[in-house]
Amino acid sequence: MTHPCIFCEIVAGRSPVSPVAENDLCVAFLTIAPFNTGHTLVVPRRHAVTFTDLTAAEAAAMAQLAQEVARAQQRSTLPGHDFNLWMANGEAAGQDVFHAHMHVFPRLEGDAFKVEATWPSPARPELDAVAATLRGALGAR
Repeated sequence: MTHPCIFCEIVAGRSPVSPVAENDLCVAFLTIAPFNTGHTLVVPRRHAVTFTDLTAAEAAAMAQLAQEVARAQQRSTLPGHDFNLWMANGEAAGQDVFHAHMHVFPRLEGDAFKVEATWPSPARPELDAVAATLRGALGAR
C-alpha cells in the first residue's frame, strides 16, 4: 500500500468516524457521502482490497454485520426500510476506496438510485460453456 488508506485510518482510530456497529473482524460506520440517511459502510479491520482478498471468516463477518445494520435500519425511525447491499470490487466496477467495503443503504420510494444495463440473453450452449469454465477455475483453487 503506497498511500494511506482512509478505512485503515478509521479502523485504527486515527480518523473521525460515526460508528454504528462492530464485530471481531469488521466495523460499520456512516459514510460521509450518504445516498440516503443511515447509509452505512461495513469494512474489514484488516486491509483487504476486494471481496476476493478477504478470508472466509472476514467475508462471513462482513455479511453478518451488514445484516445486523440492515435490521437496525429497518427497526429505526429513519426513513426507508427497504435497502440495498452494494460492493464494488476493482476500478472497472466503480471501487473508489481500495479497501473492501460493503454499502448498506436504505431505499426510499422514488429515490434516484438506478442500476441500468442492457441484459443479454445468451443461448443455453453459451451458458453451459461459461459454467464449465467457472467449474474448471473452481477446481484450480
